Amino acid sequence: MAATSSFTEGSAVFGGQSNLVQALGTIFEVYNPDIVAIHTTCLSETIGDDVKQISTAAVDEGKVPQGKKVIYTNTPSYVGSHVTGYSNMVNSIVGQLAVKGPRKDQLNILAGWMEPSDIREIKSILKEFHAAAVVLPDYSDVLDTPMTGKFDLFPKGGTTLPEIASMGSSAHTIALGEYCTRAAATTLDSKFKVPFTLLHIPIGLEATDSFVAEVSRLTGTPVPESLKAERGRLIDMIADMNQYLYQKRVALSGDPDMLIPLVKFLRDINLDPVHIVSGTPGQDFSESISSIVPTANVKNGSCADMFLLHQWIKSAPVDLLIANTYGKYIARDEDIPLIRMGFPILDRVGHSYFPTVGYKGAMRIVEKILSALMDRLDRDAPEPKVELTM
Repeated sequence: MAATSSFTEGSAVFGGQSNLVQALGTIFEVYNPDIVAIHTTCLSETIGDDVKQISTAAVDEGKVPQGKKVIYTNTPSYVGSHVTGYSNMVNSIVGQLAVKGPRKDQLNILAGWMEPSDIREIKSILKEFHAAAVVLPDYSDVLDTPMTGKFDLFPKGGTTLPEIASMGSSAHTIALGEYCTRAAATTLDSKFKVPFTLLHIPIGLEATDSFVAEVSRLTGTPVPESLKAERGRLIDMIADMNQYLYQKRVALSGDPDMLIPLVKFLRDINLDPVHIVSGTPGQDFSESISSIVPTANVKNGSCADMFLLHQWIKSAPVDLLIANTYGKYIARDEDIPLIRMGFPILDRVGHSYFPTVGYKGAMRIVEKILSALMDRLDRDAPEPKVELTM
């Protein structure tokens, strides 16, 4: 559930403290949540509201009932991107809610920006190892709660407050996606002495191998045969379909934590990523992509937008575009097959229910790429060349 402190012109002049304190009182009175997470807007940031001080004031004024929690983070819309805000909030959650205690034989899994189905797949892989783990954030069964005919104000699922508190006592942290999770992993390390391993989101073969191997190493459990079988099926699919994938040119846009392992996977299956943009700033992104594809056009941060990507494609055409919904305009103008991946996807359904992480997710990515390329092959083939078999 989301609420707003409803800034007005007066709030912009005199500050938003009274609005926020009143909003917190109303939220706890009407909805009775266990916790409220406050994030700022560009207006509150510009006028300099101190959300930490305001949260303290709300507690002092009795707006926060005994035993309830309020956490806060700064998310000005003019700093970084949505990825930056995500990172800030995850960092605030562990920094303000985790507690030091006796060391537990459990893992922390910090999940980068991904679909609810991806979180569920991560948990499924951990279950194969019988690994005790706290996954944060966990919005599976929350953002994709089933339709049962009964309304639940707070859907089942998610990471509980006791689980978050226990993250300060875990044996190790696996952080998936540098841009989204490094800050929180660093906080757990510096504040609670919980060491961490920073990995890519397990998109594709190599990134999934790294995640599976790290879980195996940390738990002391051999890789289960079920995961080996999934990997084998992925390899078989890639080998069988290589003739249709080989050297197809691809343009991509999206978030850094998605693009880095995805570009690596595209190279692994013999596709050729040639144009890559991400609106999120950060020097490491361009360096990482250039180490994978030295010849690619790469830009991120300021001016790395769909207009730039479109100009690159006009200058050097591609066979396939992988982007969010906004890529459809380029795909339409240039008559390019489009695969929707990333955030946001506004004009299709289903993407939140099917993972793109893990070996299963990698198989889905390959299937989507093959379908897009071969649909175009069928569409453009002369009548005598249209075949029923691949």
